Amino acid sequence: MFDLAREGVTEQLAAYVDAGLPVDLTNDKGDTLLILAAYHGHPATVAALLARGADHARVNDRGQTALAAATFRRCVKSVTALLDAGADPAQGSQSALATATFFELADMLELLQPGQRS
Repeated sequence: MFDLAREGVTEQLAAYVDAGLPVDLTNDKGDTLLILAAYHGHPATVAALLARGADHARVNDRGQTALAAATFRRCVKSVTALLDAGADPAQGSQSALATATFFELADMLELLQPGQRS
């Protein structure tokens, strides 16, 4: 299942979740399906998991959220979907805001600010 999230095999992963796979399934590093999909740049998979109730507030063992992962990868669609779902840019010890600041991702910093999305 984790490979499906990493590879963005949205329809198949969604079908497994619809059939009863826990949407917040977590691997041995604390990464959820949502975190993996966000980190690997699959906004359609991120959206499908969010639509099925994935917890955007889950933090992995490194203190990262799906929003921090999407921010690091500079995936505007995933960042926007996560923010629209209520993800907090300041959550986690390696938050999306901290990530954007550390890596000097001005476009992501702007997107993470309230009122910047249309």
